[in-house]
Amino acid sequence: MNPPPKYEILHPGAFPMLLYRLDQGETFKAESGSMVVMDSHLEIDARIDGGILQGLARKVLASEKLFFQFISAPNGPGEACFSPVFPGGIVPVHMDGNSLLRIQKDGFLASTQGVTLETISQSLSRGLFSREGFFILRAAGQGTLFLSAYGAIHSLQVPPGRTVNVDNGHLVAWNDAMPYSIRKASRSLVASFTSGEGLVCSFTGPGTVYIQTRNPGNLTRHKV
Repeated sequence: MNPPPKYEILHPGAFPMLLYRLDQGETFKAESGSMVVMDSHLEIDARIDGGILQGLARKVLASEKLFFQFISAPNGPGEACFSPVFPGGIVPVHMDGNSLLRIQKDGFLASTQGVTLETISQSLSRGLFSREGFFILRAAGQGTLFLSAYGAIHSLQVPPGRTVNVDNGHLVAWNDAMPYSIRKASRSLVASFTSGEGLVCSFTGPGTVYIQTRNPGNLTRHKV
């Protein structure tokens, strides 16, 4: 009989939940406040991952939370469930230890051991005109990273030489090595803004861009 998988995405759709099965001695990192339920023999702790300077950088510069949750299984295997802030998708990303991933604000949900996060700065133009701001997260290491977003998450594979324009309100994460710039959605500045798109992020392959099917900014722009 095969053992159960290490993780499952429960109730996929608008309101998913991540189920993760810890082995004895394993520790699992998650966004602060995301734990929904866990076995009673598991232990939960709050720590500033990467040290106080990295924690303050996430809090002050990237508007992320200062602490992460660390769920550990010192006395035996167990299960824990996690839920993101926004209604929408959860997708796993397998980090191979060689490539890096940039993540916009609120895109990180959880990760296994071996995946590290740091706060990095963007250029002046990207910081001013992209929804991500001047500071974003960059994931490195080896393991599984779980992204969350508002709406479903689509993994867009961009082949070498192809360039795609992504509305900055729909951007979740992208390969660190992909060159990208901020540009008008249309050749005309007036048409760019009257179309409702304004500025877009222009990515050139090869690489992967993770996009969300809904724009959180529309929650404030369109009122019932």
